[in-house]
Amino acid sequence: MRTAAIDCGTNSIRLLIADVDGGTGLTDVVRLMRVVRLGEGVDATGMLSEAALERTFEAVDEYAALIKQHDAGSVRFVATSATRDAGNRDVFVSGVRDRLGIEPEVVSGGEEAELSFSGAASVLAGENDAPVLVVDLGGGSTEFVVGTGNQVLAARSTDMGCVRFTERFLRSDPPTEREIAAAEEEIGRMIDEANSDVNLASVHGVIGVAGSITTVTAHALKLPEYQSERIHGTSLTVDEIDTATTSLLHLSRSERAALPYMHPGRVDVIGAGALIWRTIVRRVADATEGRVQSAVASEHDILDGIALSAVSRREHG
Repeated sequence: MRTAAIDCGTNSIRLLIADVDGGTGLTDVVRLMRVVRLGEGVDATGMLSEAALERTFEAVDEYAALIKQHDAGSVRFVATSATRDAGNRDVFVSGVRDRLGIEPEVVSGGEEAELSFSGAASVLAGENDAPVLVVDLGGGSTEFVVGTGNQVLAARSTDMGCVRFTERFLRSDPPTEREIAAAEEEIGRMIDEANSDVNLASVHGVIGVAGSITTVTAHALKLPEYQSERIHGTSLTVDEIDTATTSLLHLSRSERAALPYMHPGRVDVIGAGALIWRTIVRRVADATEGRVQSAVASEHDILDGIALSAVSRREHG
C-alpha cells in the first residue's frame, strides 16, 4: 500500500511518500523537506504571518502535485506546535484543505509525542525490554516520550524549540554567554516540568529525532556533507554532544552557513537546538546516575509515524 504523510512544524514542512509492507515497514518513494518557518514570530504575536503562510502554501502545492503523481492511496497531514499556538490557524487549515482536499490535523502535544515514538522505534533494537526516552526537538516544541518497543508509557510536550528559543533568547550573532545562560535556565525549568510526567531516572537509553539533533550529530562527525545513512543510529557520548554544541553556539551564522552539512534553514536556529539537546542529555545522565552516558540520533521520526498511522486508519476504517 502506498501512503503519503506530511509533517508541518514550526520550522519545516516535510513530505514522505512510502510503500508500506504489512503495516510495519516503510520503503521511501519520496522524502522531502522545505524550510518555510511557519512559526516565525508566533511566540511573540500569537499569529501566523501572511509571508509564512504564503511560503507554506507554496510547499503544499508542490507536495500535492507529487502525491497525485505517485498515486498515494492514503494521505495524512499533521500540523504541530506553531499551528496549535496560532490565533488564525483557521486560515492555515482552509488553505491546506483547498490544496490537498483533506483536512489537516492540528494534533495535541501528546499525540505528537506518540507519533514521534512510533517513528523512532526502528532504532530500538535490543532495548525493547527497558524504558527508552525519545526526544523530538522541533522548532516550537520538544516532546519527551518514554516507552518500550512500540508501547508508549508516558509522554510530555513542552513549549521549547529551536525557533522559539532563538527568537526569545539567542538574538546575538553569535549568542552571548548571558543569552546562553538565560536560555539554559529556561530549558532546565522545562525539563523539570517534563520530568513530572516522564521519569528521566527510569530510562536506559536516549534517542533523539529531528533536524537539530541530526545536525549536531553531523557536526560531531565532521561529515563532508549531510549523510543520512551515517547519521542514523549514530551514538554520541555526553562529552561529544557537549563539544559539538559548544562549537556551534560560538560560530557566527556565516561560519555555520559554510559547514557542508548545514541546511540553510537551520543556520540561525541550530545554536538553540543544540543547546536544548545538550541540556536534555546532561540531565538524563545526571538523573540516571551515569547509567545513560550517550544518545542515539534517528533519521526516522514523526513523519514515519504519521505514514504508518495513515495506513492503520485506512485498514481499520
